[in-house]
Amino acid sequence: MSASGDELAALRGRIDEIDAQLVRLVNERATIAANIGKLKRQTGDATYVPDRERAVLDKVLAINDGPLGDGTILAIYRELMSGSFSLERPPRVAYLGPPGSFSHLAARRKFGSSVEFEPLKHIAAVFDEIERGHVDLGLVPIENTLGGGVVDTLDAFVDREVRICAEINLSVQHHLLGNGPLDRVEKIYSKPEVFAQCQRWLTETGHVTRTIAVASTSRAAELAAGEENAAAIGSELASEIYGLRKICDRIEDDPGNVTRFLVVGRQSAKPTGNDKTALLFMASDKPGSLVEVLDVLRRANINMTYIESRPSRRKKFEYCFFVDIEGHANTAEIAAAIEAVRQHCRTLNVLGSFPRADEIV
Repeated sequence: MSASGDELAALRGRIDEIDAQLVRLVNERATIAANIGKLKRQTGDATYVPDRERAVLDKVLAINDGPLGDGTILAIYRELMSGSFSLERPPRVAYLGPPGSFSHLAARRKFGSSVEFEPLKHIAAVFDEIERGHVDLGLVPIENTLGGGVVDTLDAFVDREVRICAEINLSVQHHLLGNGPLDRVEKIYSKPEVFAQCQRWLTETGHVTRTIAVASTSRAAELAAGEENAAAIGSELASEIYGLRKICDRIEDDPGNVTRFLVVGRQSAKPTGNDKTALLFMASDKPGSLVEVLDVLRRANINMTYIESRPSRRKKFEYCFFVDIEGHANTAEIAAAIEAVRQHCRTLNVLGSFPRADEIV
């Protein structure tokens, strides 16, 4: 064997040794997680604890010196956590289906592949299943950098008793999926909104006249899988589920397109030091009441990261305001500000406090 061959064999041998150590340590970690799960069941505590999740991820990222990037480390640890859930009691997570949707992809990125997922037909159904106790958690889209607020989610918060406990920012990447070459594609299925987000590529390649609108990217992938010379625009997860290959990768017009999703359940997260609090309120029926609410936050030096209005559906031309502020409702500063805001509102509901997601996955 040559010198280079000897060196290669030695390096591979070292990898084998490290793999053995990794498997042992991963299973040792899982055993401890299973013991934690037993204690949680005895005390009735939730399996998923978002503040603890955030603390673990922050710690491992802080000690990551590379060469693996933070995104890779996050993906590894989310799967480790997901596997640990399966040894405790896997949380049941509802999302807007069908399987292969971007909501499904966000749920997988957040919770890994070892939890139990329940696809539902409507966003409102996600909230209903949480209130009924049929699922532990739900994942719903709240805003997109191109499309703005998601009205179905905002409306569902108005009359549901759920709590926000986490968030995730998903990079929306559109791929052309199919089984044949690009020059044989005669029809392309997807949602109208997706076609709008891929307009430049569709025009430049001459495929803009071959688009056929369907209800979801998942349905598009399902149709493309069953038809010759058909393709779909959808997620990487859809290609995996429906057995399609990526004919063209990343065809979206804006590579910075991000959707923020909220994880909702029946309780908020504990403070982490880097949190948000979501409020839903109707300002008092008098001139300047909304300005007074915003001025309370300004005087308290509290940053507002999101605001959206929606009709209350209780009275004509009456509006609810959905607001995210920085900080946790259990801290003295935020609690005092919320009480001050309440003085200028007809109704105010704290929807939850949760760890801030700074990364995009």
